[in-house]
Amino acid sequence: MRERFLSFSPPAIGDEEIAEVAAALRSGWISTGPRVAQFEEAFASLVGAPGALALSSGTAALHLSLVALGIGPGDVVITTPMTFCSSVHVIEHVGARPLLVDVEADTLNIAPARIREAIDTHARTLRCRAAKPGGRMRAILPVHLHGHPCDMDPILEIARAHELAVVEDAAHALPARYQGRMVGSNDRVTSTPVLSCFSFYATKNVTTGEGGMLVANPTVLDEARLWALHGMSRDAYKRYAAEGSWFYDVIRPGFKYNMSDLQAAIGLHQLDKLPRHQARRRAIVGRYQEAFGQYEELQTPVERQDCEHAWHVYALRLHRERFRSGPAEAPTAVRNQFIEHLKGRNIGTSVHFIPIHLHAYYREKYGYKPEDFPVAYHEYTRLLSLPLHPGMTDLDVDDVIQAVGDVIEASRR
Repeated sequence: MRERFLSFSPPAIGDEEIAEVAAALRSGWISTGPRVAQFEEAFASLVGAPGALALSSGTAALHLSLVALGIGPGDVVITTPMTFCSSVHVIEHVGARPLLVDVEADTLNIAPARIREAIDTHARTLRCRAAKPGGRMRAILPVHLHGHPCDMDPILEIARAHELAVVEDAAHALPARYQGRMVGSNDRVTSTPVLSCFSFYATKNVTTGEGGMLVANPTVLDEARLWALHGMSRDAYKRYAAEGSWFYDVIRPGFKYNMSDLQAAIGLHQLDKLPRHQARRRAIVGRYQEAFGQYEELQTPVERQDCEHAWHVYALRLHRERFRSGPAEAPTAVRNQFIEHLKGRNIGTSVHFIPIHLHAYYREKYGYKPEDFPVAYHEYTRLLSLPLHPGMTDLDVDDVIQAVGDVIEASRR
């Protein structure tokens, strides 16, 4: 057994990032400045987007997307229960209603067939005279869970047919590809508005500590930029520079969502390291897939033929019926015990995610029951995430594989 605990996903920060932050501190620009502009340009170029807006978090990007699209009270946004709460919180924040639909069993991403059903059901409800007044369907918010792209072509077609916007939660999805195109470039292949929201949280494939990026067409991006910094007129951050002016105007009741040059300094070098870090992630995943594919107790994650997985998360699923358990045990008992046994062997894990409809706020507000989204709920009960980050050594990978094998052998019927 390992002597030291293996963290689930620590950040991979090197001397280059530290030196760039120090240079930013010495430059006098520590809030939004030239490094943010450079980071935005580099990111847009990487994902093939027409433009980018660096922000304080991925959540800020999601929130600004809905605000820039004018989504608000009385509106409806379709999304998935299998996500982190922030994806759905932002819909609540603007006063709209999240309409959850179930996921596909292989990728755990939102199911296009369920989106179509939800739209048809909603339309029938609005036509029913006895029904309470409903809201306008305004957008679809797919989440590229664990880094595997959603099936975007049918989603984009549904959005086009019903005049809906698409707001992609791409927090896990850098540098994922779908049908050969990077997540973040979908706006180029459809007439419907597509906004893509990335996260640079500490655990992400590219990190700035905290931070996010919104990519979209220039019109939407200009509107989002106004909201991002107190609603002040464009380039108001330059008011303290030699070329700036003390005068500014406020034209939106905006937010404080801007990214600092200190964060962008880290991000610039993280982008440079992304190919190398991604190659290491894939190498680790290759070893995991080979090792865990031999166990009938485990279901390994998929990578569809038309997709390139970002491998932000490596999520195993347990075939619970192949483990020792009592008939009265909760559905999550086998998974929870598995996690505790790995922890006892100094292997860190997580669960991505607890479905939205199980959380108290959404359960109580909308009256959800676990079985309302049967695929999401069933898969959650047997889901766990293993350590996956570019700082892992081959010995670390060996330890994870050995620990998982030991737990399985000890838990067999």
